[in-house]
Amino acid sequence: MDALRDVLDWLSGRGLEVVLIILGSVLIARFISWAGNRITDRIDRNATGGDALVRSEAAKHRHSLTQVLQWAAIVLVYSISVFFVLDRLGVPITGLVAPATVLGVGLGFGAQRIVGDVLAGFFIITERQYGFGDVVSIQVVGGGDPAEGTVEDVTLRVTRVRSANGEVVTVPNGQIVKVVNLSRDWARAVVDVPVPSSVDVNRVNEILREVGRDAFRDPAMRPLLLDPPTVMGVETLGLDEVNVRVVARTLPGKQFEVGRDLRARVVLAFRNQGMKVSQPTTLEAHDGATAVQEQVR
Repeated sequence: MDALRDVLDWLSGRGLEVVLIILGSVLIARFISWAGNRITDRIDRNATGGDALVRSEAAKHRHSLTQVLQWAAIVLVYSISVFFVLDRLGVPITGLVAPATVLGVGLGFGAQRIVGDVLAGFFIITERQYGFGDVVSIQVVGGGDPAEGTVEDVTLRVTRVRSANGEVVTVPNGQIVKVVNLSRDWARAVVDVPVPSSVDVNRVNEILREVGRDAFRDPAMRPLLLDPPTVMGVETLGLDEVNVRVVARTLPGKQFEVGRDLRARVVLAFRNQGMKVSQPTTLEAHDGATAVQEQVR
């Protein structure tokens, strides 16, 4: 009976405190998660205007920073609750300092990669290399095919990218050696149009200028273009053909859509003039200092 009474006394005293601490920490963590999701949803609504791809750089940074702070706050809440629970259970916390130090040293040698991932993630977020919603191409240690797609999540440890096929690729931040951001501030679609060297290049330039003016006047294309497409002129010379380049500045991530539309307009305009594009055109998608080339059949 004495043992049962002691158990009941403990449950009504320290046991109840332990239960309340655990429940309190779970509720606080859930509240932090709910508040963080509300904040990120509001950032997305204000920044995208209904378009999940085009976001301002400040909004991308705020979204990523909110996710990191949310994760850090939840870890802090659970860590503090563990110390309070140990204290209520009568475990001497000061006596755990020495074993914890030894364990920390051992984990430090075994968790160097995790530490490297966290440090790399910290610099990715603070330097605003990329953020939620950016279209990126990430090269990892060891080479191989880069991870390409839209960034869905950036934490201190990993970056998650959804590819064009719908696959989710998780990349540890410490393994990233190169990032090509295709949606930083603005993008550029470059279409090289090969034409026979016997044609009148001035006539070709005039046709391409008219194509650019029509695209800029099109209500469906106008929101994607920052300014009218520009005909740069002859880019390369060959024995039988020359390449005439057309450049268009677009909203971030929209360069591929604009490039496809311009190519279709060029083919239609040349057909109406009794001309044809003899070879596949090449599309270059620029974001300032980087480019990705796509062969179009």
